[in-house]
Amino acid sequence: MPVRHPSIIAFLALLAAGMAVSAQAQVQRSVGAGGRVTYSDRVTAAPESAPAAAPGAGVANLPYQLAQVAQRYPVVIYTSQDCAPCQSGRNLLVNRGVPFSEKTVESNDDIAALRRLAGTQDLPVLTIGAQRIQGYSDAEWSAYLDAAGYPKSSQLPASYRRPAATPLTPPRATAAAQAPDAPPAYRAATTPEAPSIAPPRTPTNPAGIRF
Repeated sequence: MPVRHPSIIAFLALLAAGMAVSAQAQVQRSVGAGGRVTYSDRVTAAPESAPAAAPGAGVANLPYQLAQVAQRYPVVIYTSQDCAPCQSGRNLLVNRGVPFSEKTVESNDDIAALRRLAGTQDLPVLTIGAQRIQGYSDAEWSAYLDAAGYPKSSQLPASYRRPAATPLTPPRATAAAQAPDAPPAYRAATTPEAPSIAPPRTPTNPAGIRF
């Protein structure tokens, strides 16, 4: 039986300890934003920072998947007072749990801005990303939200607070008050305009909507 020198035995012990430490270092595991798992041979000092929130719809505290959709296809609804279709559209978004921003159209500046934006003064107007829908239709709005990837039922956390509605254009400090008996310059849309798109239909997008 060979006799090993004590120095060799000590060296082998140190080598085995070093291999054990190295093996532990190779299995360092860190979990970043959205559940992303990263393995590294270095100890991560801090978790990855969360993705930047898109402005306007308060997506910072949303579930990861919903936040991704809201950042990619932000939803904005343009409304006005005494507009029944506007209220119906707002209710659909709220009940479905869609994070959205609301812009009110009341002043002449708002109406002019709406014409430039949507080419119409009919309300409501809904934008989902680059898509624009004029007039309210439950089926049409739902189809566009489905195609964008919004969940069919609410996934909003209990702590979520919808941003308050804001005017489409900032009020002028020196703007003259409108006459109280002036008729409203907007009109509620009664029939939505059909979108000018004709992409292929798929099982996940039966309406054939393209973003």
